[in-house]
Amino acid sequence: MLHVAVCDRVGRIYRNENARAAGRSGRLFSELLDSDVIPLPEGSSLMRLPDRAAVGIEPKTGEFVRAEPGDAVAALLPQGYTRTFLPAYSGRAESPRLPLFGYSAVAFRDEELVVAAIRTDERDTWNPIHYNLPELAGLIEAALAEHPANRILRQLAVCASNYQCFTAQNIFYRRWEGGVPVSPKCNSNCIGCISLQPSECCPSPQQRIDFVPTVDEIVEVALPHLEQGEEAIISFGQGCEGEPTLQHETIAEAVRAIRSRTDKGTINANTNAGNTEAIRNISDSGIDSLRVSLASARPEYYDRYHMPKGFGLPDVEQSIRLARERGVYVSLNYLVFPGFSDLEPEVEALADLIERTGVQMIQVRNLNIDPEVFADLMLQPADDRDDGPEPVGVSAMIDHIRDCSPEIVIGSFSLPVRNSRG
Repeated sequence: MLHVAVCDRVGRIYRNENARAAGRSGRLFSELLDSDVIPLPEGSSLMRLPDRAAVGIEPKTGEFVRAEPGDAVAALLPQGYTRTFLPAYSGRAESPRLPLFGYSAVAFRDEELVVAAIRTDERDTWNPIHYNLPELAGLIEAALAEHPANRILRQLAVCASNYQCFTAQNIFYRRWEGGVPVSPKCNSNCIGCISLQPSECCPSPQQRIDFVPTVDEIVEVALPHLEQGEEAIISFGQGCEGEPTLQHETIAEAVRAIRSRTDKGTINANTNAGNTEAIRNISDSGIDSLRVSLASARPEYYDRYHMPKGFGLPDVEQSIRLARERGVYVSLNYLVFPGFSDLEPEVEALADLIERTGVQMIQVRNLNIDPEVFADLMLQPADDRDDGPEPVGVSAMIDHIRDCSPEIVIGSFSLPVRNSRG
């Protein structure tokens, strides 16, 4: 039997012996079973959910109850793990909005903390033990001393130090995937954007850049990373910027300049792919891969979450097909929310989109957002009824995609794909 985990006001987490553990899918509560959970992964963080009582199951009656005293607890998982249930809690209308994190259900199995999640990528490169190393400050100082006028490096120094951004740190460690931000603006207004939020909303965890770098600045950062880095990737479109393809002419010129000097490493762009002509331009320039963000494969719900300006999901599909025709490796950055992403209509729509476009990889990512904000925006009243569309479960959703597209790669991280081009 799993028991509810609760947290007191000073941060002590303890087991409520009087309530069996529950999880949440969309707005629906269900009992957490032993088969639903794994031991809390190394690198996870635990968070108290203020002014929200944990919900559990009263053993004698089988009814859902507020497991008081104390507040509900959630886990924030390390990358490579995908949550399968949200935390079950009961808040009030005046409960403060939660910051932009991916909240996962936590419970006690005897004395052990467990979490409702599955591992979706075995790669070790994003393990927190590889980051915030003692030598980071010295590497940043040396890079800034070598290139004191490079605004990208100054931005990445802030991201690496203040936000502990892994892709920023990798530029200084000179390895794996490193971010190269280029765009201060965006052509969407995603509800869960981590770099720009209205002042009345939850604070963004990162500050967006306020400049467009020159081609020389980009090459100065990207070239040594690609030439010297282990499994090197440079990515446009990071957390501290808007939509990179708004600067597609700069990106295309930079890619051509880089490829005139080296054929090493992977050049990637994380994009919403709404501007088809921009995707055409950077694809023709020689970019190796695209990762396209997607919260829903259904046009109505895509528009609700992403709030695109001047484009829609059909434009995104066209961009993906165009990139694939040019030999670009395309992944979907699929933002998973249990109880929505695994609804039968959504699962079928995602499978159909993959078949139509030839996407080669799905990167399943936990959607960082207050569950109430997402549910109010994306779930219909019918989604909460017994006769409404049923969530099949996140694991079953992934299995269905594999069954429909046996060649597709399921993971969580961008891959070095230079040899896959064409």
